Amino acid sequence: MESLESTRFCSVAALLLPLIFLLSSLLPSSLAQQQHEPNPTIRTMEEFSGYPIHEPAQFGSINLASSLSVDAQGLQKQIEELSNFSDAPSPSVTRVLYTHKDVLARRYVKNLMALAGLSVREDAVGNIFGKWDGSEPNLPPVATGSHIDAIPYSGKYDGVVGVLGAIEAINVLKRSGFKPKRPLEIILFTSEEPTRFGISCLGSRLLAGSKELAEALKTTVVDGQNVSFIEAARSAGYAQDKSDDFSSVFLKKGSYFAFIELHIEQGPILEDEGLDIGVVTAIAAPASLKVEFEGNGGHAGAVLMPYRNDAGLAAAELALAVERHVLDSESIDTVGTVGILELHPGAINSIPSKSHLEIDTRDIDEARRNTVIKKIQESANTIARKRKVKLSEFKIVNQDPPALSDKLVIKKMAEASTELNLSHKMMISRAYHDSLFMARISPMGMIFIPCYKGYSHKPEEYSSPEDMANGVKVLSLTLAKLSLD
Repeated sequence: MESLESTRFCSVAALLLPLIFLLSSLLPSSLAQQQHEPNPTIRTMEEFSGYPIHEPAQFGSINLASSLSVDAQGLQKQIEELSNFSDAPSPSVTRVLYTHKDVLARRYVKNLMALAGLSVREDAVGNIFGKWDGSEPNLPPVATGSHIDAIPYSGKYDGVVGVLGAIEAINVLKRSGFKPKRPLEIILFTSEEPTRFGISCLGSRLLAGSKELAEALKTTVVDGQNVSFIEAARSAGYAQDKSDDFSSVFLKKGSYFAFIELHIEQGPILEDEGLDIGVVTAIAAPASLKVEFEGNGGHAGAVLMPYRNDAGLAAAELALAVERHVLDSESIDTVGTVGILELHPGAINSIPSKSHLEIDTRDIDEARRNTVIKKIQESANTIARKRKVKLSEFKIVNQDPPALSDKLVIKKMAEASTELNLSHKMMISRAYHDSLFMARISPMGMIFIPCYKGYSHKPEEYSSPEDMANGVKVLSLTLAKLSLD
Protein backbone atom coordinates (compact mmCIF):
# COMPACT_ATOMS: atom_id res chain seq x y z
CA MET A 1 0.00 0.00 0.00
CA GLU A 2 2.84 2.36 0.92
CA SER A 3 4.50 1.62 -2.42
CA LEU A 4 1.25 2.35 -4.27
CA GLU A 5 0.82 5.70 -2.48
CA SER A 6 4.42 6.59 -3.24
CA THR A 7 3.88 5.79 -6.90
CA ARG A 8 0.73 7.91 -7.00
CA PHE A 9 2.58 10.86 -5.42
CA CYS A 10 5.41 10.61 -7.94
CA SER A 11 2.90 10.48 -10.79
CA VAL A 12 1.10 13.58 -9.51
CA ALA A 13 4.42 15.36 -9.01
CA ALA A 14 5.48 14.44 -12.54
CA LEU A 15 2.26 15.93 -13.89
CA LEU A 16 2.48 19.09 -11.78
CA LEU A 17 6.14 19.94 -12.19
CA PRO A 18 6.01 21.09 -15.84
CA LEU A 19 3.04 23.32 -14.96
CA ILE A 20 4.87 24.68 -11.91
CA PHE A 21 7.99 25.47 -13.91
CA LEU A 22 5.90 27.15 -16.62
CA LEU A 23 4.06 29.30 -14.08
CA SER A 24 7.27 30.21 -12.28
CA SER A 25 8.88 31.42 -15.50
CA LEU A 26 5.94 33.77 -16.10
CA LEU A 27 5.99 35.34 -12.65
CA PRO A 28 6.85 39.07 -12.53
CA SER A 29 9.77 39.89 -10.30
CA SER A 30 12.33 42.62 -9.75
CA LEU A 31 16.08 42.26 -9.52
CA ALA A 32 16.10 43.75 -6.02
CA GLN A 33 13.46 41.29 -4.79
CA GLN A 34 15.42 38.31 -6.09
CA GLN A 35 18.67 39.53 -4.57
CA HIS A 36 17.26 40.16 -1.11
CA GLU A 37 14.27 37.87 -0.50
CA PRO A 38 12.71 34.77 -2.08
CA ASN A 39 9.59 35.08 -4.17
CA PRO A 40 6.70 33.97 -1.87
CA THR A 41 4.79 32.27 -4.68
CA ILE A 42 7.90 30.29 -5.64
CA ARG A 43 8.35 29.30 -1.98
CA THR A 44 4.71 28.08 -1.77
CA MET A 45 5.13 26.01 -4.92
CA GLU A 46 8.34 24.46 -3.57
CA GLU A 47 6.63 23.55 -0.29
CA PHE A 48 3.68 22.02 -2.15
CA SER A 49 5.71 20.00 -4.61
CA GLY A 50 8.64 19.08 -2.43
CA TYR A 51 11.01 20.09 -5.28
CA PRO A 52 13.25 23.18 -5.52
CA ILE A 53 12.28 25.59 -8.29
CA HIS A 54 15.05 27.78 -9.72
CA GLU A 55 14.13 31.23 -10.93
CA PRO A 56 15.24 32.35 -14.40
CA ALA A 57 18.92 33.19 -14.83
CA GLN A 58 18.45 36.89 -15.55
CA PHE A 59 17.45 37.68 -11.99
CA GLY A 60 20.84 37.11 -10.44
CA SER A 61 23.97 38.35 -12.18
CA ILE A 62 26.27 35.96 -10.28
CA ASN A 63 24.16 33.01 -11.41
CA LEU A 64 23.97 34.44 -14.92
CA ALA A 65 27.76 34.86 -15.04
CA SER A 66 28.24 31.14 -14.43
CA SER A 67 25.80 30.24 -17.23
CA LEU A 68 27.40 32.30 -20.01
CA SER A 69 28.88 30.12 -22.73
CA VAL A 70 30.60 31.69 -25.75
CA ASP A 71 31.07 29.84 -29.03
CA ALA A 72 34.64 31.14 -29.43
CA GLN A 73 35.47 28.94 -32.42
CA GLY A 74 32.25 29.92 -34.16
CA LEU A 75 33.09 33.60 -33.61
CA GLN A 76 36.59 33.09 -35.01
CA LYS A 77 35.12 31.35 -38.05
CA GLN A 78 32.77 34.29 -38.66
CA ILE A 79 35.70 36.72 -38.45
CA GLU A 80 37.58 34.67 -41.04
CA GLU A 81 34.52 34.54 -43.30
CA LEU A 82 33.96 38.30 -43.05
CA SER A 83 37.63 38.96 -43.87
CA ASN A 84 37.05 37.34 -47.29
CA PHE A 85 34.98 40.39 -48.28
CA SER A 86 38.10 42.38 -49.06
CA ASP A 87 39.77 44.21 -51.93
CA ALA A 88 43.20 43.09 -50.72
CA PRO A 89 44.60 39.55 -50.67
CA SER A 90 44.65 37.64 -47.36
CA PRO A 91 45.82 38.18 -44.66
CA SER A 92 45.31 41.88 -45.40
CA VAL A 93 41.82 43.36 -45.35
CA THR A 94 40.70 46.38 -47.39
CA ARG A 95 37.02 47.18 -47.09
CA VAL A 96 36.11 50.72 -48.09
CA LEU A 97 32.73 52.39 -47.67
CA TYR A 98 30.05 51.54 -50.29
CA THR A 99 32.32 49.37 -52.43
CA HIS A 100 31.02 46.03 -53.66
CA LYS A 101 32.93 44.16 -50.94
CA ASP A 102 31.51 46.50 -48.29
CA VAL A 103 27.98 45.81 -49.52
CA LEU A 104 28.60 42.04 -49.40
CA ALA A 105 30.05 42.31 -45.87
CA ARG A 106 27.00 44.27 -44.73
CA ARG A 107 24.73 41.58 -46.15
CA TYR A 108 26.70 38.93 -44.24
CA VAL A 109 26.24 40.78 -40.94
CA LYS A 110 22.53 41.40 -41.55
CA ASN A 111 22.06 37.67 -42.11
CA LEU A 112 23.79 36.91 -38.80
CA MET A 113 21.55 39.41 -37.04
CA ALA A 114 18.47 37.77 -38.52
CA LEU A 115 19.70 34.31 -37.52
CA ALA A 116 20.06 35.61 -33.96
CA GLY A 117 16.37 36.52 -34.02
CA LEU A 118 16.90 40.28 -34.22
CA SER A 119 14.67 42.68 -36.13
CA VAL A 120 16.93 44.45 -38.65
CA ARG A 121 16.65 47.93 -40.13
CA GLU A 122 18.94 50.43 -41.88
CA ASP A 123 19.00 54.21 -42.11
CA ALA A 124 19.72 56.52 -45.06
CA VAL A 125 23.52 56.23 -44.82
CA GLY A 126 23.66 52.52 -44.00
CA ASN A 127 23.91 52.40 -40.21
CA ILE A 128 22.47 48.94 -39.50
CA PHE A 129 20.42 48.15 -36.38
CA GLY A 130 19.45 44.74 -34.98
CA LYS A 131 17.03 44.79 -32.04
CA TRP A 132 15.97 42.22 -29.44
CA ASP A 133 12.82 43.49 -27.76
CA GLY A 134 12.61 43.21 -23.99
CA SER A 135 9.63 42.64 -21.72
CA GLU A 136 9.16 46.45 -21.69
CA PRO A 137 9.83 47.28 -25.34
CA ASN A 138 9.01 50.98 -25.01
CA LEU A 139 11.93 51.63 -22.67
CA PRO A 140 15.09 53.16 -24.23
CA PRO A 141 17.28 50.24 -25.36
CA VAL A 142 20.77 49.33 -24.23
CA ALA A 143 22.92 49.40 -27.36
CA THR A 144 26.25 47.96 -28.44
CA GLY A 145 28.17 47.68 -31.70
CA SER A 146 31.08 48.97 -33.78
CA HIS A 147 32.16 49.06 -37.45
CA ILE A 148 33.35 46.67 -40.16
CA ASP A 149 34.98 49.02 -42.69
CA ALA A 150 38.75 48.58 -42.89
CA ILE A 151 41.52 50.89 -44.10
CA PRO A 152 43.71 49.57 -46.96
CA TYR A 153 45.85 46.56 -46.07
CA SER A 154 44.73 46.37 -42.45
CA GLY A 155 43.62 43.48 -40.23
CA LYS A 156 40.56 41.37 -39.45
CA TYR A 157 39.69 42.45 -35.91
CA ASP A 158 39.44 46.24 -35.65
CA GLY A 159 35.75 47.05 -35.22
CA VAL A 160 34.72 43.59 -36.36
CA VAL A 161 35.07 42.10 -32.85
CA GLY A 162 32.60 44.71 -31.62
CA VAL A 163 30.01 43.79 -34.26
CA LEU A 164 30.29 40.00 -34.53
CA GLY A 165 31.09 39.85 -30.80
CA ALA A 166 27.89 41.79 -30.08
CA ILE A 167 25.81 39.31 -32.09
CA GLU A 168 27.46 36.46 -30.20
CA ALA A 169 26.73 38.28 -26.91
CA ILE A 170 23.02 38.27 -27.77
CA ASN A 171 23.23 34.57 -28.64
CA VAL A 172 25.04 33.92 -25.35
CA LEU A 173 22.25 35.62 -23.37
CA LYS A 174 19.57 33.74 -25.28
CA ARG A 175 21.28 30.40 -24.66
CA SER A 176 21.48 31.20 -20.94
CA GLY A 177 17.72 31.73 -20.74
CA PHE A 178 18.06 35.44 -20.04
CA LYS A 179 15.10 37.71 -20.83
CA PRO A 180 15.85 41.45 -20.98
CA LYS A 181 13.56 44.12 -19.61
CA ARG A 182 14.89 46.89 -21.83
CA PRO A 183 15.42 46.10 -25.51
CA LEU A 184 18.98 45.28 -26.57
CA GLU A 185 20.16 46.71 -29.88
CA ILE A 186 23.27 46.15 -32.01
CA ILE A 187 24.53 48.96 -34.27
CA LEU A 188 26.86 48.48 -37.23
CA PHE A 189 28.16 52.02 -37.83
CA THR A 190 28.82 53.30 -41.32
CA SER A 191 32.39 54.37 -42.12
CA GLU A 192 34.21 54.70 -38.81
CA GLU A 193 37.39 54.94 -40.87
CA PRO A 194 37.97 58.14 -42.92
CA THR A 195 39.38 56.20 -45.87
CA ARG A 196 37.04 57.19 -48.69
CA PHE A 197 35.67 60.65 -47.86
CA GLY A 198 38.14 61.86 -45.25
CA ILE A 199 35.49 61.87 -42.50
CA SER A 200 35.97 59.63 -39.49
CA CYS A 201 32.97 58.12 -37.68
CA LEU A 202 30.63 59.32 -40.42
CA GLY A 203 27.65 57.22 -39.34
CA SER A 204 27.90 57.92 -35.62
CA ARG A 205 28.52 61.67 -36.22
CA LEU A 206 25.22 61.78 -38.08
CA LEU A 207 23.43 59.78 -35.40
CA ALA A 208 24.72 62.38 -32.92
CA GLY A 209 23.05 65.11 -34.97
CA SER A 210 25.84 66.84 -36.93
CA LYS A 211 23.92 69.31 -39.10
CA GLU A 212 27.14 70.55 -40.72
CA LEU A 213 28.02 67.04 -41.86
CA ALA A 214 24.50 66.34 -43.10
CA GLU A 215 24.66 69.48 -45.26
CA ALA A 216 28.18 68.77 -46.53
CA LEU A 217 27.24 65.24 -47.59
CA LYS A 218 24.52 66.71 -49.82
CA THR A 219 26.73 69.22 -51.59
CA THR A 220 30.51 69.18 -51.21
CA VAL A 221 31.84 65.79 -50.08
CA VAL A 222 33.62 63.79 -52.80
CA ASP A 223 36.19 60.99 -52.78
CA GLY A 224 39.60 60.83 -54.47
CA GLN A 225 37.98 59.92 -57.80
CA ASN A 226 35.58 62.88 -57.54
CA VAL A 227 32.61 60.59 -56.82
CA SER A 228 30.13 62.40 -54.59
CA PHE A 229 28.92 60.91 -51.35
CA ILE A 230 25.37 60.84 -52.72
CA GLU A 231 26.45 58.88 -55.82
CA ALA A 232 28.43 56.38 -53.77
CA ALA A 233 25.65 55.88 -51.23
CA ARG A 234 23.04 55.31 -53.94
CA SER A 235 25.29 52.81 -55.70
CA ALA A 236 25.19 50.75 -52.48
CA GLY A 237 21.42 51.06 -52.11
CA TYR A 238 21.28 53.95 -49.62
CA ALA A 239 20.28 57.65 -49.74
CA GLN A 240 17.21 56.82 -51.81
CA ASP A 241 15.23 59.86 -50.64
CA LYS A 242 15.40 62.40 -53.50
CA SER A 243 15.46 65.27 -51.00
CA ASP A 244 18.88 64.07 -49.80
CA ASP A 245 17.83 64.94 -46.25
CA PHE A 246 20.20 63.14 -43.91
CA SER A 247 18.62 64.65 -40.81
CA SER A 248 16.44 61.52 -40.80
CA VAL A 249 19.51 59.73 -39.41
CA PHE A 250 19.73 61.99 -36.33
CA LEU A 251 18.89 60.47 -32.94
CA LYS A 252 17.59 62.43 -29.98
CA LYS A 253 19.61 62.57 -26.79
CA GLY A 254 18.32 59.78 -24.57
CA SER A 255 17.39 57.49 -27.48
CA TYR A 256 19.46 54.82 -25.70
CA PHE A 257 19.70 54.04 -22.00
CA ALA A 258 23.39 53.22 -22.51
CA PHE A 259 25.89 52.29 -25.22
CA ILE A 260 28.82 49.87 -24.77
CA GLU A 261 31.44 49.11 -27.43
CA LEU A 262 33.63 46.01 -27.38
CA HIS A 263 36.97 46.59 -29.13
CA ILE A 264 40.53 45.33 -29.38
CA GLU A 265 42.83 47.64 -27.42
CA GLN A 266 44.97 48.62 -30.45
CA GLY A 267 47.83 49.04 -27.99
CA PRO A 268 50.11 46.73 -25.94
CA ILE A 269 49.14 47.54 -22.34
CA LEU A 270 46.75 44.67 -21.57
CA GLU A 271 49.01 42.06 -23.17
CA ASP A 272 52.15 43.44 -21.50
CA GLU A 273 50.50 43.46 -18.07
CA GLY A 274 48.82 40.07 -18.50
CA LEU A 275 45.32 41.48 -18.02
CA ASP A 276 42.05 40.21 -19.50
CA ILE A 277 39.92 43.33 -19.78
CA GLY A 278 40.31 47.09 -20.10
CA VAL A 279 37.47 49.22 -18.72
CA VAL A 280 37.67 52.47 -20.68
CA THR A 281 37.09 55.64 -18.67
CA ALA A 282 37.67 58.23 -21.42
CA ILE A 283 38.37 58.61 -25.16
CA ALA A 284 41.03 61.08 -26.30
CA ALA A 285 40.11 64.14 -28.35
CA PRO A 286 41.08 63.72 -32.03
CA ALA A 287 41.62 66.37 -34.67
CA SER A 288 42.59 66.12 -38.34
CA LEU A 289 44.08 68.76 -40.60
CA LYS A 290 44.59 69.20 -44.35
CA VAL A 291 47.47 71.37 -45.53
CA GLU A 292 48.60 72.31 -49.04
CA PHE A 293 51.60 74.26 -50.29
CA GLU A 294 52.07 75.60 -53.83
CA GLY A 295 55.53 76.44 -55.20
CA ASN A 296 57.24 76.51 -58.58
CA GLY A 297 58.05 73.30 -60.39
CA GLY A 298 60.97 72.80 -62.68
CA HIS A 299 63.67 70.49 -63.91
CA ALA A 300 65.55 68.75 -61.11
CA GLY A 301 68.90 69.45 -62.81
CA ALA A 302 68.38 72.83 -64.45
CA VAL A 303 66.98 74.89 -61.55
CA LEU A 304 69.73 75.74 -59.07
CA MET A 305 69.08 75.44 -55.33
CA PRO A 306 69.04 79.17 -54.48
CA TYR A 307 66.26 79.76 -57.03
CA ARG A 308 63.85 77.05 -55.96
CA ASN A 309 60.44 77.38 -54.34
CA ASP A 310 60.05 73.71 -53.44
CA ALA A 311 56.59 72.76 -52.13
CA GLY A 312 57.93 69.32 -51.23
CA LEU A 313 60.56 70.68 -48.85
CA ALA A 314 57.93 72.92 -47.28
CA ALA A 315 55.85 69.81 -46.56
CA ALA A 316 58.86 67.95 -45.17
CA GLU A 317 59.69 70.83 -42.85
CA LEU A 318 56.10 71.01 -41.60
CA ALA A 319 56.10 67.25 -40.93
CA LEU A 320 59.11 67.71 -38.65
CA ALA A 321 57.42 70.71 -37.02
CA VAL A 322 54.42 68.51 -36.14
CA GLU A 323 56.74 66.14 -34.29
CA ARG A 324 58.46 69.04 -32.52
CA HIS A 325 55.24 70.69 -31.32
CA VAL A 326 53.86 67.39 -30.03
CA LEU A 327 57.02 66.64 -28.06
CA ASP A 328 57.13 70.21 -26.72
CA SER A 329 53.82 69.54 -24.93
CA GLU A 330 55.86 67.32 -22.57
CA SER A 331 52.88 64.98 -22.20
CA ILE A 332 52.93 61.30 -23.11
CA ASP A 333 49.26 61.65 -24.03
CA THR A 334 49.89 64.15 -26.87
CA VAL A 335 50.47 62.51 -30.25
CA GLY A 336 50.73 63.70 -33.85
CA THR A 337 51.03 61.89 -37.16
CA VAL A 338 51.51 62.99 -40.76
CA GLY A 339 49.65 60.07 -42.31
CA ILE A 340 49.48 61.40 -45.86
CA LEU A 341 52.12 63.37 -47.77
CA GLU A 342 51.63 63.70 -51.54
CA LEU A 343 53.81 65.56 -54.04
CA HIS A 344 52.91 66.84 -57.51
CA PRO A 345 53.86 65.95 -60.19
CA GLY A 346 55.53 63.04 -58.41
CA ALA A 347 58.44 62.48 -60.81
CA ILE A 348 62.01 61.83 -59.64
CA ASN A 349 63.45 64.49 -61.94
CA SER A 350 60.85 67.19 -61.26
CA ILE A 351 60.80 69.76 -58.42
CA PRO A 352 57.46 69.43 -56.57
CA SER A 353 55.14 72.31 -57.44
CA LYS A 354 52.44 71.22 -55.00
CA SER A 355 52.34 69.25 -51.76
CA HIS A 356 49.46 67.91 -49.73
CA LEU A 357 49.60 66.75 -46.09
CA GLU A 358 46.98 65.24 -43.81
CA ILE A 359 47.79 65.46 -40.13
CA ASP A 360 46.25 63.67 -37.16
CA THR A 361 46.81 65.01 -33.65
CA ARG A 362 45.05 63.97 -30.46
CA ASP A 363 45.21 64.23 -26.70
CA ILE A 364 43.11 63.42 -23.65
CA ASP A 365 43.40 67.17 -22.84
CA GLU A 366 41.44 69.19 -25.40
CA ALA A 367 43.11 72.53 -24.62
CA ARG A 368 46.60 71.04 -24.94
CA ARG A 369 45.70 69.45 -28.28
CA ASN A 370 44.31 72.77 -29.53
CA THR A 371 47.57 74.48 -28.57
CA VAL A 372 49.44 71.99 -30.75
CA ILE A 373 47.10 72.72 -33.67
CA LYS A 374 47.71 76.47 -33.27
CA LYS A 375 51.48 75.94 -33.29
CA ILE A 376 51.26 73.73 -36.41
CA GLN A 377 49.36 76.49 -38.21
CA GLU A 378 51.89 79.12 -37.13
CA SER A 379 54.70 76.90 -38.42
CA ALA A 380 52.93 76.39 -41.74
CA ASN A 381 52.71 80.16 -42.26
CA THR A 382 56.34 80.68 -41.23
CA ILE A 383 57.58 77.92 -43.56
CA ALA A 384 55.58 79.33 -46.47
CA ARG A 385 57.14 82.79 -46.02
CA LYS A 386 60.67 81.43 -45.57
CA ARG A 387 60.53 79.13 -48.59
CA LYS A 388 58.55 81.60 -50.71
CA VAL A 389 55.74 79.16 -51.39
CA LYS A 390 52.01 79.70 -50.98
CA LEU A 391 50.08 78.10 -48.11
CA SER A 392 47.03 77.45 -50.29
CA GLU A 393 45.06 75.47 -47.67
CA PHE A 394 45.11 74.96 -43.93
CA LYS A 395 41.85 73.26 -43.01
CA ILE A 396 40.77 71.79 -39.69
CA VAL A 397 38.62 68.90 -40.94
CA ASN A 398 37.44 67.94 -37.48
CA GLN A 399 38.32 69.02 -33.96
CA ASP A 400 36.31 66.91 -31.56
CA PRO A 401 36.20 67.11 -27.76
CA PRO A 402 37.12 64.07 -25.63
CA ALA A 403 34.40 61.86 -24.20
CA LEU A 404 34.08 60.48 -20.69
CA SER A 405 32.57 57.08 -19.99
CA ASP A 406 29.50 57.11 -17.78
CA LYS A 407 30.08 56.22 -14.11
CA LEU A 408 27.20 53.70 -13.98
CA VAL A 409 28.39 51.99 -17.16
CA ILE A 410 31.96 51.84 -15.82
CA LYS A 411 30.63 50.30 -12.59
CA LYS A 412 28.64 47.63 -14.45
CA MET A 413 31.57 46.71 -16.72
CA ALA A 414 33.90 46.40 -13.74
CA GLU A 415 31.35 44.34 -11.79
CA ALA A 416 30.88 42.03 -14.77
CA SER A 417 34.64 41.47 -15.05
CA THR A 418 34.90 40.68 -11.33
CA GLU A 419 31.94 38.29 -11.34
CA LEU A 420 33.49 36.47 -14.31
CA ASN A 421 36.84 36.21 -12.46
CA LEU A 422 38.58 38.23 -15.16
CA SER A 423 41.39 40.65 -14.33
CA HIS A 424 40.81 44.22 -15.44
CA LYS A 425 42.09 47.77 -15.20
CA MET A 426 40.76 51.25 -15.85
CA MET A 427 42.32 52.80 -18.95
CA ILE A 428 42.03 55.59 -21.51
CA SER A 429 41.43 55.06 -25.23
CA ARG A 430 43.85 57.12 -27.27
CA ALA A 431 42.26 55.91 -30.50
CA TYR A 432 38.89 57.38 -31.36
CA HIS A 433 35.83 55.20 -31.81
CA ASP A 434 32.15 55.55 -32.62
CA SER A 435 31.64 55.65 -28.85
CA LEU A 436 33.11 59.17 -28.92
CA PHE A 437 29.96 60.35 -30.69
CA MET A 438 27.49 57.97 -29.06
CA ALA A 439 28.44 59.70 -25.79
CA ARG A 440 26.52 62.72 -27.13
CA ILE A 441 23.36 60.60 -27.32
CA SER A 442 23.55 58.36 -24.26
CA PRO A 443 25.75 57.22 -21.37
CA MET A 444 28.72 55.38 -22.90
CA GLY A 445 31.39 52.86 -22.03
CA MET A 446 33.96 50.67 -23.79
CA ILE A 447 35.43 47.23 -23.14
CA PHE A 448 38.96 46.55 -24.38
CA ILE A 449 40.51 43.13 -24.95
CA PRO A 450 44.20 42.39 -25.60
CA CYS A 451 45.62 42.21 -29.10
CA TYR A 452 48.95 40.73 -30.18
CA LYS A 453 51.78 43.21 -29.50
CA GLY A 454 49.21 46.00 -29.68
CA TYR A 455 49.18 45.66 -33.48
CA SER A 456 46.32 47.26 -35.37
CA HIS A 457 45.67 48.72 -38.83
CA LYS A 458 48.05 46.12 -40.25
CA PRO A 459 47.65 42.48 -41.38
CA GLU A 460 49.36 41.16 -38.20
CA GLU A 461 46.46 42.44 -36.08
CA TYR A 462 45.21 39.53 -33.92
CA SER A 463 43.16 38.75 -30.85
CA SER A 464 42.90 35.18 -29.57
CA PRO A 465 39.60 33.28 -29.39
CA GLU A 466 40.02 33.15 -25.60
CA ASP A 467 40.45 36.92 -25.31
CA MET A 468 37.49 37.53 -27.60
CA ALA A 469 35.37 35.11 -25.56
CA ASN A 470 36.30 36.97 -22.36
CA GLY A 471 35.26 40.25 -23.96
CA VAL A 472 31.98 38.80 -25.19
CA LYS A 473 31.19 37.47 -21.70
CA VAL A 474 31.85 40.87 -20.10
CA LEU A 475 29.74 42.53 -22.78
CA SER A 476 26.92 40.00 -22.30
CA LEU A 477 26.81 40.44 -18.55
CA THR A 478 27.06 44.24 -18.77
CA LEU A 479 24.20 44.35 -21.27
CA ALA A 480 22.14 42.11 -18.99
CA LYS A 481 22.80 44.30 -15.94
CA LEU A 482 21.93 47.52 -17.75
CA SER A 483 18.87 46.03 -19.44
CA LEU A 484 17.34 45.34 -16.01
CA ASP A 485 17.88 48.89 -14.68
